[in-house]
Amino acid sequence: MVKIDAHQHFWQYNPERDSWITDEMASIRRDFMPSDLEPLLRQHGFDGCVLVQSAQPEAENRFLLEQAHDFVKGVVGWVELQDENLDARLDYYSQFPKMKGFRYILQGQPDKALMLRPDFMRGIGKLARYGYTYDLLIYRDQLAYAEQLVAHFPNQPFVLDHLAKPDIRNQELRNWRKGISALAVHENTYCKLSGMVTEADWRNWKKEDFIPYLDTAVEAFGTKRILFGSDWPVCLVAASYADMLGIVEEYFASFSETEQAAFFGGNAARFYNLT
Repeated sequence: MVKIDAHQHFWQYNPERDSWITDEMASIRRDFMPSDLEPLLRQHGFDGCVLVQSAQPEAENRFLLEQAHDFVKGVVGWVELQDENLDARLDYYSQFPKMKGFRYILQGQPDKALMLRPDFMRGIGKLARYGYTYDLLIYRDQLAYAEQLVAHFPNQPFVLDHLAKPDIRNQELRNWRKGISALAVHENTYCKLSGMVTEADWRNWKKEDFIPYLDTAVEAFGTKRILFGSDWPVCLVAASYADMLGIVEEYFASFSETEQAAFFGGNAARFYNLT
């Protein structure tokens, strides 16, 4: 059984670029590099991980690819999907076997429906011909737009990051569940069960807080379209790697070995075409 952490980040902290790291998140205002993560992966029996962009300048892709040590099995980078020269950029990245897909920071955009603009959709429409995946980083109030996007591109593999950031802190479920269920109807779309601890009460969360959200995701996507992701080091504002991992290990303990193997690595390997 291959074990893959399907969502983590590296960065050399830059106050201007990384302004999203607020005072409340001061504990992660520092560099996080491969040497920080590799011991954690080994400790918990992981074979590798998927490195995901956290900043939008395309120059960041060079940094990500440089940090793609042997245990980094794939990279999710960034390109300007609305660029008229997108084909040239995608062709350029095709020389890097570890570049598996791209992500655009749609959460927090002034236009919540940016993903449905013609130029953006034109860019999404180019990814599949190069074999690239797309990570959906959105807030829960953008799920309806995401559902329209994935419906328009049935041959494009999509994965939803962080369950679209449900309001776990306040245990809000109804509207989020409706959006998740609609999105999951589309078989080209997967879901990362990641980023949950940072949507809960950072200092007072309990494992039981996450069960309704895990139940919803598993019921909607099934066990063949869900991926484990730590969201390390962002998760450290609310939980250690071991504590965060413990939430899903306990939840999936009653599932079959086949289902656990799929969630903890097999699905990620298939979605990102990892070798």
